[in-house]
Amino acid sequence: MNRSGVPEPKIEYDPKHYICRRAGEPPVLDGRIDKPFWQVADWSDDFVDIEGDLRPKPAKQTRVKMLWDDEYFYFGAELIEDQIWATLTERDSVIFYDNDFEIFIDPDGDTHQYYEFEINALNTVWDLLLVKPYRDGGPPVNGWDINGLKTAVHIDGELNHPGAANRKWSVEVAIPWSSLKECAAESRPPVAGEFWRVNFSRVEWQTEVQDGEYRKVLNPETGKPFPEDNWVWSPMGIINMHYPELWGYVVFADGEGPDFFELPQDERIKWELRRLYYRERNYFEAEGKFTNDVKLLMGEESWSIVPAIETTRSLFQISASSSDGTALYCIREDGKLWKEC
Repeated sequence: MNRSGVPEPKIEYDPKHYICRRAGEPPVLDGRIDKPFWQVADWSDDFVDIEGDLRPKPAKQTRVKMLWDDEYFYFGAELIEDQIWATLTERDSVIFYDNDFEIFIDPDGDTHQYYEFEINALNTVWDLLLVKPYRDGGPPVNGWDINGLKTAVHIDGELNHPGAANRKWSVEVAIPWSSLKECAAESRPPVAGEFWRVNFSRVEWQTEVQDGEYRKVLNPETGKPFPEDNWVWSPMGIINMHYPELWGYVVFADGEGPDFFELPQDERIKWELRRLYYRERNYFEAEGKFTNDVKLLMGEESWSIVPAIETTRSLFQISASSSDGTALYCIREDGKLWKEC
């Protein structure tokens, strides 16, 4: 078991949400978001810094659209950019070493068995499956590929040309349900009214022009590039995308709706269990054992749940009743959360 601590995000629990409507005719992907296919889809809120209100708003706008049909989950992203560059051309390279756009998908919301996808302005992709978050021991499955994946990039300007009048680059991605259902509840695509947990990230490096090329700006004190910016749709309160419990809620709708989303009370119960999981893991790191002292973990804060904790030398399980009292939500030492009816 991984016995390291788990930093608790500094954020109020209020993930973004998005109503994902059904697409009409299948699109011809060319990277453009200004075609009729996308007109039925709303833009998301503009991206913010990964730490949320702890950091200034991003200097460059990023926003996304989503649609779905019987075959694919569609994503369209627009990234305002005056320095459009990319270097990586081999699939499954570490794409965030370039400026990139990233998609994260946890179909069943248990924070295990989820997907990560990255793409740069050269239309080079990295797709991988995470068995569990890195904090819980991973591992990433880099050999996993999205069969049937379709992607396209459109550049409003010129790639790798500092003298160009660059305005933005945009991305279209179509991921087939045949790949995504692998980690979904009941191993199936969603139906109208259900939600999946999704988030997006944009990695942005500081660059300058040297010898007619874009180069990352080096920190003179270290000789290495300055840390990249991470701009996201739903803020994390921590510089770490691998907290799936903080990703946004994407609600799938058809012609009959739903047209709005209200956070279910059970989702807040799950969040409070998550907070206790962070604290139990951090207690172990400090004391070398888990504790079943509920009051110690909860402190003087206000909680909506009345949890029960069971521990052994190397394991724990924390549980709390669902909002209607008919089921029990449980979380264990590796972050896995599930429902017992």
